[in-house]
Amino acid sequence: MGSSSYQKITILAIFFVVVLGVANGQMVCKMTLGDFLACKSAATPPNPPPPSAACCSGISHADLSCLCSFKNNTLLPSFGIDPNLALQLPKKCKIPLPSKC
Repeated sequence: MGSSSYQKITILAIFFVVVLGVANGQMVCKMTLGDFLACKSAATPPNPPPPSAACCSGISHADLSCLCSFKNNTLLPSFGIDPNLALQLPKKCKIPLPSKC
């Protein structure tokens, strides 16, 4: 198996852990599935709307350092989420990002 195959398997494994964990009521980076869904449209190109109050509420209690770890991951684009737009959401919600994000 080439490195490309291992990368695809790794991405699928992460996908299932995140999706199944969140779907079962568990949190990822202190955000619920509802929090993620509230923010999805605001992080989906090409012309995303401003984040909703529900999205900003979810971001306000999220572990932003944890979320920053997904910024270079190919998982977000596979859900139609632009990582650059997603990283703009805290600022749009007037919530500071960690300095090392």
